[in-house]
Amino acid sequence: MVSKRLVREAGHRRKFLAIIDDTPECERAVAYASMRMQSTNGVLVLLYVIEPDDFQHWLGVEKIMREEAAATANAALDSYANKVRQKFGIEPELVVREGKKVEEIHKLIEEDQDISILVLAAGSGKEGPGPLVASVVGKGAAFPIPVTVIPQTLSDEDIESLA
Repeated sequence: MVSKRLVREAGHRRKFLAIIDDTPECERAVAYASMRMQSTNGVLVLLYVIEPDDFQHWLGVEKIMREEAAATANAALDSYANKVRQKFGIEPELVVREGKKVEEIHKLIEEDQDISILVLAAGSGKEGPGPLVASVVGKGAAFPIPVTVIPQTLSDEDIESLA
């Protein structure tokens, strides 16, 4: 169960959450969330989750790997944030978390009661729509807020007409 959303109360605005990762479809989710945010006077939140499984090494190596992962996360967020700033003239909220992706998304949704919509993009490759989209329809992993899934094949023009 998710805590009550506050977007209807004074001083609060609807937030659209997009997940940043290295998948090609990620850009489509950010484009849609940005356009929806703009058309509804909302806020865009970009989340990058660093998976901890990669850090099972000696202490010195683990520290370097964590620093590199944080630098990668911040660079990816900065890249998408710059695109959003240039195209829409808005400043997105940037969040970096470390943990299992689905768990960290759930935690952020619970902590930020203005997040009302999770925007994901479905991959079009033979490996399927992607693990997050698959988890939406999987048992027990559904998210506690509405999820909008954007096909990777939509162009900016298509997204603009839908947002």
